[in-house]
Amino acid sequence: MPVERYEGVQLGTTPEEIEDEVERGVLLTTLDRAIGWARKQSMWPATFGLACCAIEMMATGAGQYDLSRWGMEVFRASPRQADLMIVSGRVSQKMAPALRRIYDQMADPKWVIAMGVCASAGGMFTNYAVIQGVDTIVPVDIYVPGCPPRPEMLMYGILSLQKKVRTEEPFK
Repeated sequence: MPVERYEGVQLGTTPEEIEDEVERGVLLTTLDRAIGWARKQSMWPATFGLACCAIEMMATGAGQYDLSRWGMEVFRASPRQADLMIVSGRVSQKMAPALRRIYDQMADPKWVIAMGVCASAGGMFTNYAVIQGVDTIVPVDIYVPGCPPRPEMLMYGILSLQKKVRTEEPFK
C-alpha cells in the first residue's frame, strides 16, 4: 500500500528516527484523517445515466480505465447502498422528482458529481423541458465539464472529490 505524504508532518527529527519508526510499523494519525481516508477509499457510486454522457461513465468503469483502482468497483443500482451520485446527461422536468427521491434515499454522507455540460448547466437545451443545472435539485460537489466528457475527465473529477472528502472534517 503506498504511503501518502503530507507537507509539514514529521514523524521524527532526523532521517534515522523516521526510518526507525517506519521499521517498527508505527502509524500516527488523527481520527479525522483516518475517517477521511476510509471514506475516500470506499465510495460506492449510484448511476444516474440519462443521455450520451452515460456511455462515457460506463466506459470509465470498464477495463481500460478501471475505477476499481480507487475503490469503486461496483456501480450500485440501489440508492441505499451508494454514497456518490454521478448525474450524467440532461435532466428533464419529469425526471427531477425521481432524481431528488433517489438522492434523499442515499445514506449520509453523500456526494454528487454533475457530469457533462447538460447536467451542469442545461447544455444546448435551453427550453422548458430540461433543467438548467442539476444543482437546482440536489447540491453538487464536483462539476465535470464537456460534451460528452471523456472518461479521463470523470476520473479527474472523482479524484478531486476524493481529495475533498479526505480533507473535510467528519466531526463538526
